[in-house]
Amino acid sequence: MTVTRPDDRPLLSLTPVSREGYRHGSRSYLTCLFKCGNACDHPEPNRTTAGHVQDEIAKAVARRSVLRGAAVGTGALVLGGASATAAAQVPPAAAATAPLAAAGGPLARSRFAPVPPNRRDAVVLPDGFDHHVIIRWGDPVVAGAAAFTPYDLTVDVVKKTFGYNNDYVGVVPLGRDTALMTVNHEYDDQTLMYPAGRYTEEEMAWFGIYSHGLSVVTIKRGAVPGSWYREKNLRKAGHNRRINADTTFVMTGPAAGHELLRTSADSSGRRVKGTLNNCAGGTTPWGTVLSGEENFNQYFNTEGTVPGGVTLASGATLADAYTRYGIAKAAGDPRKWHKYDPRFDLEAEPNEVHRFGWVVEVDPMNPTEAPRKHSMLGRFKHEGASVTIAKNGRAVAYLGDDERGDYLYKFVSAEKYDARRTKAARRHNKTLLSKGTLYVAKLTGNDAGAPEAPYDGTGEWIRLCTDTQSFVDGMTVAEVLVFTRQAADLVSPTRMDRPEDVEVNPVNKRVYAALTNNSNRGSSYPADEANPVTTSGTRTSPGAPLVNQSGNRNGYVLEITPDKGDHAARTFSWDLLLVCGDPESPETYFAGFDKSQVSRISCPDNVTFDSAGNLWISTDGAPTPMGQNDGLFRVPVAGPERGHVEAFLSVPKGAECCGPLVYDGDRSLFFAPQHPGEIGGSTFDAPASTWPHTDDFPRPSVCVAYRQR
Repeated sequence: MTVTRPDDRPLLSLTPVSREGYRHGSRSYLTCLFKCGNACDHPEPNRTTAGHVQDEIAKAVARRSVLRGAAVGTGALVLGGASATAAAQVPPAAAATAPLAAAGGPLARSRFAPVPPNRRDAVVLPDGFDHHVIIRWGDPVVAGAAAFTPYDLTVDVVKKTFGYNNDYVGVVPLGRDTALMTVNHEYDDQTLMYPAGRYTEEEMAWFGIYSHGLSVVTIKRGAVPGSWYREKNLRKAGHNRRINADTTFVMTGPAAGHELLRTSADSSGRRVKGTLNNCAGGTTPWGTVLSGEENFNQYFNTEGTVPGGVTLASGATLADAYTRYGIAKAAGDPRKWHKYDPRFDLEAEPNEVHRFGWVVEVDPMNPTEAPRKHSMLGRFKHEGASVTIAKNGRAVAYLGDDERGDYLYKFVSAEKYDARRTKAARRHNKTLLSKGTLYVAKLTGNDAGAPEAPYDGTGEWIRLCTDTQSFVDGMTVAEVLVFTRQAADLVSPTRMDRPEDVEVNPVNKRVYAALTNNSNRGSSYPADEANPVTTSGTRTSPGAPLVNQSGNRNGYVLEITPDKGDHAARTFSWDLLLVCGDPESPETYFAGFDKSQVSRISCPDNVTFDSAGNLWISTDGAPTPMGQNDGLFRVPVAGPERGHVEAFLSVPKGAECCGPLVYDGDRSLFFAPQHPGEIGGSTFDAPASTWPHTDDFPRPSVCVAYRQR
């Protein structure tokens, strides 16, 4: 279907998506409610008129006619880490039937038959691969943890066991055959966690508060290459740690101690209890783990009046700042934390919410060290943070603000990274994220581009502040960092469709950003040449009424190339590697690769890389009509197979695929199915999933996949 403008120029229509049983065409109502507080049901917080990334995509679409093409891309699937010219190439048509690599061979050079779309309540892998669960919700993390049962929970049990849901997975080596695995616990779901009528509202609130945070878990190598297991003897797991609402975090950077961060419990504005809604993350070159506080806004509520005093030098009120972050009186709040802990009540503690929305740094090697919240990296709905080292030796962190219409950011440290393997060097490196320069991205389309590069352009990083100087008129350094969204609005960057994980490819040094979707495309942004993904119609079943659909529901993967390969550079070029969705739909694009050869993919969320530089994409929110659970996909970014999307695994019903991490010489693939069975109508007593099938209720878990012997 095409929609025609008054001047008769065609616009692209979105692949039809059924709303049956799902919220906004992809996620279930339960996921929307507990994961992000139904963000898509509320007005987009960014009400500025700044340019949108869709504008640049639309310009490229309007000027070129290669959407249906299958032109060969510009790079290669590098087999076994060899160069593109020396690598053994497998023709695309033969990929699915090519023999697998030798037993125990690295994932980067393995050939596999892509997993077909399915709705199984299981982890599904290609033939020749296996997996197992490392740790589940409720498994003990620290010594003294009592036996877990959802029928007889106590706060003490929750504090010491593996929290609910599991997003980012970071692994750092501890010994020859041991490692430390750090995992985020993103959010709780009262519908799936507790038997009906078993607990009071207050009990569920306190269980939920302590189910958030992070876990550090000792793991050990298994007999099968690539396999890893949890160290169950907790006396041998001295690094294990359960970071929860009792854990004190230290604020760092220029905003630490500012009056906007002071509360009745912490007059210093420097010590914060707990961390909330931790989504993706990153493992730093110095061996610490970063974690992004994402949808923190949903936990704060009020029974009274939201304060409205002037706080910003620009004259904006505190109520204005709340609105820009999606913080409001939420009549449908299912958790009710503010009724039992006053720090979640905006009327009682108007500044407490400013102490969340940061990037957190944890040192898994030092279980007694207080984790840090880095104000220098800005405050917004952080998906995560990925650190690389620039040519000048400075640490560079890439960051995404996971909201419809919000921005991509970059931080460059003031001090240089010390590559020596000494305690002094590590102490120094752990200060790098406290001082430097914070930037926001502006993307511009390239009207003179060649036809073989249909979505591309240039961009610049706009300075917001250093640790000593603000570049935003009317805002101090501390205000820029506490109210980063408002600061960015004032410099007119490019609005993006939910920028989530942003990672640096260790091989080609390019940056890859998952732009998950924007379900309001076509309503918040009317269909025109600047917004090509537009309204279409579909039926949920034969004979059913026509249901209008709108929005960018399948997402993109953005590829950024820093000028001269320097991550400290202020300018870059960009292209869209993927326009996701059903390959049979005209709006999809796979870097020019033959669309008849690729797997269907929707809603890219987290990304990682193997040693050959292949991109691995996990998804969150695959629409029902695509007939598939979410999963993990491998995509070469170079050579004749650039853009060749292949499904490596799918996760159980109702789950999203989190993690992921390729580790141990490409032999191990960590991934984390979270919220299995989170489907409309599902409850603890009548679950839509019982994965991992160790109980009669679902348990979010972390897994590892590897080659069979």
